[in-house]
Amino acid sequence: MYMYFPTNYVWSMAVVASLNNGGFIDDVHKASKPVLEASEQGDDVGTELLYGSWQAVADRLLASAEEAEARGWKRGAGDKYYRAALYTSQAERLQSPKWEGRKAAYQKSIDLLLKHVELSDVPLTTVDVPYKGDDAPEGSALPGYFYRAPGEGPKPLIVMWNGLDSTKEMMYTSGFPQQLAARGISTLMMDPPGSGEALRMRDLRARYDTEVWAASTLDWIEEHAAELGVDAARVGLVGWSLGGYYVPRATAFEKRIALAVAWGANYDWAAVQEARRRREGENPVPHYWDHVYWVFGASDDADFLEKTKNMRLEGVVENITVPFLVTHGEDDRQIPVKYAYDEYEAAVNSPKRELRIFDKVEGGNEHIGIDNMAYVGEFTADWIAETFAELG
Repeated sequence: MYMYFPTNYVWSMAVVASLNNGGFIDDVHKASKPVLEASEQGDDVGTELLYGSWQAVADRLLASAEEAEARGWKRGAGDKYYRAALYTSQAERLQSPKWEGRKAAYQKSIDLLLKHVELSDVPLTTVDVPYKGDDAPEGSALPGYFYRAPGEGPKPLIVMWNGLDSTKEMMYTSGFPQQLAARGISTLMMDPPGSGEALRMRDLRARYDTEVWAASTLDWIEEHAAELGVDAARVGLVGWSLGGYYVPRATAFEKRIALAVAWGANYDWAAVQEARRRREGENPVPHYWDHVYWVFGASDDADFLEKTKNMRLEGVVENITVPFLVTHGEDDRQIPVKYAYDEYEAAVNSPKRELRIFDKVEGGNEHIGIDNMAYVGEFTADWIAETFAELG
């Protein structure tokens, strides 16, 4: 992986994600160079400086976008709103949950992205999916983006879940929904409890039994299938990073799911937390322990461990009875590659199980293939299209 910040893996991930998802190298360099020295002080120190530096670039793009829009140059304005949204989103992801500017920064990333959608004629609409979790206030809903594949007739649908610290905005900028659409498959990008807008704006926290929010989502899809133009009998699940735990867990117990992809094998997330306490491996975000407490609504260490003790897939993936793909980077610094082999070997009741390890030569060998995400996305989209065709 390109280490713009030589001593800082987490900050460098933001650079790589931006460059792989449509960012311009000059923009990213101008945003990052002023905080190169700050990056040497560790993951946590200086994240607000990083946000300010990246926002200076995003705000210059925003001013240029508004000027272009005022002149009626919709396409150019839309492209600039896109890059401003991308940089804002990546910088916001690195902030502390205790930072008072976090909600405003996240809302800004949404607003900028939706301006891009509006001006660029993107076939994307915002949705709210009623959430029936017993831990959620009455009337709660999970936010999402629906990306419609072109053409007539009911399309297969992929429901995409993010992980511990990503967002539905990052799913869009990854380009994966566009890869699926090119293959005639629509995408529903969701912020599940504990992530993105569901966490930041709606205070919905993560839980281990992910089949609960899967059921709510599938109920909604069945109710709205005709207006969405999707086939409710052909709905698959894809989850990256911690979504690589969420998806297999849901698929094991929610039998309406037609296929599943673990984009990063989080076979034993509870054990990963024990390893992180021993400072083994890399954290996905700065301010890590504050972040996980926030995600799970934990008050302290003991409460966090209690709420996450069941986040293991041993004895769970054996219940998956649909096609199941596991992808993983050979040199993933966050989740050991051995978990990918464990997860694949345990899925004994899947009628079509496949394991794809991406290596250093081809790229995609880092966490969720972030160093070559389009390459990993193309393989995954092709596998999904092939499998939906086989299912009929």
